[in-house]
Amino acid sequence: MSPSGNFIQRDVLPPNDPQRALLHNVVHTRPSQRIRLPALVVYVAVFNDGVTLEQECEHLRRLPCQEALVIGHLQDNFLRLRLQGCSLRWERHTEFTSYSLVQHLPEVAQLGAADPELHSFLALPEGWLAGIPGRTFAAIKLAMVHGDLNHPVEALALARNWFGKNPVVASLIGRDSNSIAVTDFMLRYSGFERMLVIAPTETSESRAGRISQRLLELETYRLAALRSLPAAKQLAPELTNAEQQLVEITAQLEIKAASEQELLDRLISLAVSIERANVKHMYRFAATHAYDKIMTQRITELREKAIPGTPTIGEFMGRRLSPAIATVEATAQRMVSLSERISQTSALLRTRVDIMTESQNQQLLEKLTRGQELQLRLQSMVEGLSIAAISYYVVSLLLYAAKAGKAAGLPIHPELITGVMIPLILWAVWYVTRRIHDKVIKLN
Repeated sequence: MSPSGNFIQRDVLPPNDPQRALLHNVVHTRPSQRIRLPALVVYVAVFNDGVTLEQECEHLRRLPCQEALVIGHLQDNFLRLRLQGCSLRWERHTEFTSYSLVQHLPEVAQLGAADPELHSFLALPEGWLAGIPGRTFAAIKLAMVHGDLNHPVEALALARNWFGKNPVVASLIGRDSNSIAVTDFMLRYSGFERMLVIAPTETSESRAGRISQRLLELETYRLAALRSLPAAKQLAPELTNAEQQLVEITAQLEIKAASEQELLDRLISLAVSIERANVKHMYRFAATHAYDKIMTQRITELREKAIPGTPTIGEFMGRRLSPAIATVEATAQRMVSLSERISQTSALLRTRVDIMTESQNQQLLEKLTRGQELQLRLQSMVEGLSIAAISYYVVSLLLYAAKAGKAAGLPIHPELITGVMIPLILWAVWYVTRRIHDKVIKLN
């Protein structure tokens, strides 16, 4: 170990992987805050799509005494700034950036107050929150106070008054159920929602920080998980229409009511539309699944116990959020299933086309075979006619030769000699023709 406590690798190990230190220190990059009660935690989360690190750094530099802040301080996607009377925590995630302000909770806003006004007590420059680059999707004011938890029902009654007597959900949280978390999940005119934590006086600063982090992450991931719900609702009629089209195409494929080319064109158009929807929305649906899983983990970590007569945070989430998550997951499953069924129908159509092509090839082969047979027959006829014609000419020449011999005084009878020679001539012509035919076949 070095004097500063940092790890120094000796020569007893192979060289480090380039990412070893980075991966090892992941667990230390976002430590929980230490919060001294009573405290007010103001939390804002904004989608950072299109927002650069330089823009966020420039905005952080507008805080008091932060002119020397440079972008290198933000490279770990985590930064904690100590300001006058408060601290600010900046975190950049994949899709959003969060800002957490921790300051003292004014006396007039502590337990026992009736729907207290909080915004005027913020220890930030005026307009600084409104200037945060990005689009707000979560904004929470979390008050953390000391209270008597020996009588949780009475403490909850004070909490209801703090929320202006709005309907609330609340839980006893922690391994020993020694804290109460209360919220009404109401979005107020200021754009913030409120949470309240009542903890015993012996609560440590680190425990208060962990409770704060779990509650804020719980609400952040709830809202992030719901981001794909509008898209799922928008896709529902499109998927229903696509499924109906697939049913019609399958029926026409079964009864052969349309040409293969027409069915193929319709299937391709349908497959393209579904694939476009997959590319556009599947990442969002997968993110919803991941956020929902994290949110469920945070609820489990709260170790909730019910206060008689009041629903817990986990029960409220399960009752109000589960249908929305189920809708998103069902829509994602419909898209996957529809894509698979389109592929299966395409495979059936390809099989049908292949069978028809094979049948056409078989018919073509049969036609070629019949044509060859006809050609052979015609060739045989031509050969027969050729033998007859050649024999006729040979016999005619022989007859003329015999007549010439008789005229020359030879004691012969031309017609008799010619008639006797006809079988021999026919055989000779046939034999020569066959020999020529056999040689041609051997050459081919």
